[in-house]
Amino acid sequence: MAEAAAAALVKVIFEKLADEAFKKYARSQNIHSELKQLGSTLSQIQALLNDASHKEITDESVRLWLNSLQHLAYDIDDVLDEVATEAMHRELTPESEASTSMVRKLIPTCCTKFSLSHRLSPKLDRITTKLQHLEKQNPGLIVKGEKPKINTNRRNETSLPERDVVGREVEKKKLLNQLLVGESSKEKFSILPIVGLGGVGKTTLARILYNDTRVKDHFELMAWVCVSDECDVFKISETIFECVATENKQFKDVNQLQIALREQFKDKRFLLVLDDVWNQNYDDWEILVRPFHSGAAGSRVIMTTRQQDLLKKIGFNHVDNLESLSHEDALSLLALHALDVDNFDSHETLKPQAEGIVKKCGGLPLALKAIGRLLRTKTQGEEWDDVVKSNIWDLENADAIVPALRLSYHDLSADLKRLFAYCSLFPKDFMFDKEELILLWIAEGYLNESTADKSPERLGQEYFEKLLSRSFFQPAPNGESFFVMHDLMNDLATFVAGEYFLKFDNQTEMAEEALGKYRHMSFMREDYVGFQKFEAFPRARSLRTLLAVYVGVEQSWNTFYISNKILVDLLPQLKLLRVLSLRRFNISEVPDAICSLNHLRYLNLSRTNISKLPENVGNLYNLQTLIVFGCKSLSTLPKSFLKLKKLRHFDIRDTPYLKKLPLGIGELKNLQTLPKVIIGGDGDFAITKLKGLENLRGELSVEGLHKVQIPMHAREANLSQKRLTKLKMKWGNDSQRGSLEKEVLAELKPHTDTLKHFEVKYYGGVEFPGWVGDPTFHQLVHVSLKGCRKCTSLLPLGQLPSLKELLIQGMDDVKVISLELSRSTDVTFPSLEILRFVDMSSWEVWSTNSKMW
Repeated sequence: MAEAAAAALVKVIFEKLADEAFKKYARSQNIHSELKQLGSTLSQIQALLNDASHKEITDESVRLWLNSLQHLAYDIDDVLDEVATEAMHRELTPESEASTSMVRKLIPTCCTKFSLSHRLSPKLDRITTKLQHLEKQNPGLIVKGEKPKINTNRRNETSLPERDVVGREVEKKKLLNQLLVGESSKEKFSILPIVGLGGVGKTTLARILYNDTRVKDHFELMAWVCVSDECDVFKISETIFECVATENKQFKDVNQLQIALREQFKDKRFLLVLDDVWNQNYDDWEILVRPFHSGAAGSRVIMTTRQQDLLKKIGFNHVDNLESLSHEDALSLLALHALDVDNFDSHETLKPQAEGIVKKCGGLPLALKAIGRLLRTKTQGEEWDDVVKSNIWDLENADAIVPALRLSYHDLSADLKRLFAYCSLFPKDFMFDKEELILLWIAEGYLNESTADKSPERLGQEYFEKLLSRSFFQPAPNGESFFVMHDLMNDLATFVAGEYFLKFDNQTEMAEEALGKYRHMSFMREDYVGFQKFEAFPRARSLRTLLAVYVGVEQSWNTFYISNKILVDLLPQLKLLRVLSLRRFNISEVPDAICSLNHLRYLNLSRTNISKLPENVGNLYNLQTLIVFGCKSLSTLPKSFLKLKKLRHFDIRDTPYLKKLPLGIGELKNLQTLPKVIIGGDGDFAITKLKGLENLRGELSVEGLHKVQIPMHAREANLSQKRLTKLKMKWGNDSQRGSLEKEVLAELKPHTDTLKHFEVKYYGGVEFPGWVGDPTFHQLVHVSLKGCRKCTSLLPLGQLPSLKELLIQGMDDVKVISLELSRSTDVTFPSLEILRFVDMSSWEVWSTNSKMW
């Protein structure tokens, strides 16, 4: 497990060492030779990692060696980050500020450069010495090529039914209907995917269907193939042929085999089960299924898989994952395998422990069966207690309990393994916000844009989707845009994360010397977090991450407090922090000392009571994400803000008292998130400044549009080139300049392909420009028009194909409403679900002439 994390970190180090700007600065600071020697030694060690990847599980010495390597890799990365940060400091600090006295100006340049070399050279020497020592301690590793494939041991799976199956009646009924009736299709065969977590019972459900008498009577030909991770088209086709043919034939190539297979299937209704499909290659799939097209209509292919990548390529935009067993079915399955009974009615004393085991296993059948077999020899309540209280990975025969989960982990790339391990910082039942998690991954340096021709955010989206498609995440049951992780997946993440990640709580026994090894830490946000909980933390000088997390739904009236001593005395000592979240704490002031954490990439102060940010916040040169969402008292931003050249995401939603943006914010070219801009007068933020923010995306609220005097300035905002999903436009409440405002709005046409939510407030024009309501805005689902009191008629919104919700409020001069709001005779509002009119004081006539909905 440690190999993946070490390999990913070593890869990042080499990318940094190869950067030309970095090398140039290192030369100027006289540390280039030390870095070159360090890189040379590290490359020798890197060559051994492939061999280490499959020895670490069985060889303790290899695992310990890899742990030492990862600690050193963290230290190297910290030093490189210090060099890069110092380079940025020199670049952003004016000469007059850097040299504040005549004495300082008289010091030769070589001597001022010497300070960084003097500070870092001893560190680099110590690290290089340790690396060389580690290389000499090689625990029998050799240089190897590609990693060997993990043996899935799935060849032992058969189509024969299991003796005892619990539950799955609902799923069976649904899939039987699709098998025997299904939907008509132009294709001769259709695919029925069974997708889900490893060990959730996909193969068991496929067996139930395959052995059902109605299924056997319905299909003329039936075949079962275990595909597993070795997707050999020839072997799979050969196995299928052996299942359906009456004669034994040998084939020299795929062509001959598939011609023969096509003849076997010709005009016959067949059922084929492809069990445990791992392959994502569409070309392999397209070749495999060619003979299937000769079958009769109504043929079916059941595919069981733990990942959706191939299904998406085939054309499945949405697939329902197979859920874990219900609580009652899970209890029944445990009783069956542990006690040979259907329930715990005759073993009431063991039922509390059984409930705990079911919760620990999260209803996963494979884990319940394995633990049930383990408990067959344990009849005392105390022994069952031990199973409930233990970490599932520490149990006897742990590899038999969750091999499918571990197998899913081994199939991931090194980058994905590291992203998954990071999720160990979050407690069970945590609701993951995908966008927020991606920002954390970026801040930790896990998504390096130099490795791909795409932004870290785009890369993060793709990586998250890969983890989701492999069931490492699941959509949250509440239907909102959140995700959860199965309890056993959370256990797996904790297991593979090793000794670098810690979920810190009051029960955690923490020796001071142990704190030094942790790099990432989270703690539960409580009603009051006192300093005594963290008084040993000054020893945690290697800490990169400190996250306050919370489980459950946060109510607006909940108040959380944190000791000011933690903020003032502790945090400034954690010099290597990259991620800091103090979300929802009742903090009224951010200590100036936090601005000394110049490695910081992510700072979350959302829903705190701060009224301002420290004047020196611009010293956080590396800051990429700053979240002050919901800071109701925030009213000012410091002038130093323009020094945050790396800032990519600045979330200022729901900050009603923030009426002015700092000068220079329009020059932060990397900004992607800036949900609110406030157009000011002379010397304030001008709408033309939006032109320079080329990467803006997502949500944008433009306030103060009544201050725009020249329509061409609105055109310069270039909204049509920004991939906005939510756009709000707000004029002054007493805005009266009708024709000018129409010209301004006409120049603010946004991107047609991305916009989903659109709101206009206090617009003073008599009518709307032509682009508002244009059907080319095919993604638009919500439109809100509020306080447009001078408008005399509504705009044609009826042809917006995706519009679901329309709110019209406070349009005092509108007397007649033609609800079709369309200039055509086609069906209007094809997707509308909610229509609201509020405060329409002059409305007299409702006229409809066309077919709606």
